[in-house]
Amino acid sequence: MIRIPCPFCGIRDHSEFTYGGDGSITYPALDAPLQEWHDAVFQRENICGVQTETWHHVNGCRMWILVDRDTMTHEIHAVRPAHPDLAKALESSS
Repeated sequence: MIRIPCPFCGIRDHSEFTYGGDGSITYPALDAPLQEWHDAVFQRENICGVQTETWHHVNGCRMWILVDRDTMTHEIHAVRPAHPDLAKALESSS
């Protein structure tokens, strides 16, 4: 079982979240060539180690978060809001 420390709700079981995929992907512009979209969506590395992932807290605050997780041990190294402005708001409120 993975326990994810949601920056909004605290530590929660991973069953409250849905996995959103690789959080390090930069998607092309909407009008980019089809090959660029193909590569961004389907050409992924199978990382052995720490990877940034997106997770959606569907059974909680419903926020998207970025999780730095070790793919071998499932250890979570960092968690932050996916939207940069929310991250800034959390930093300024503490």
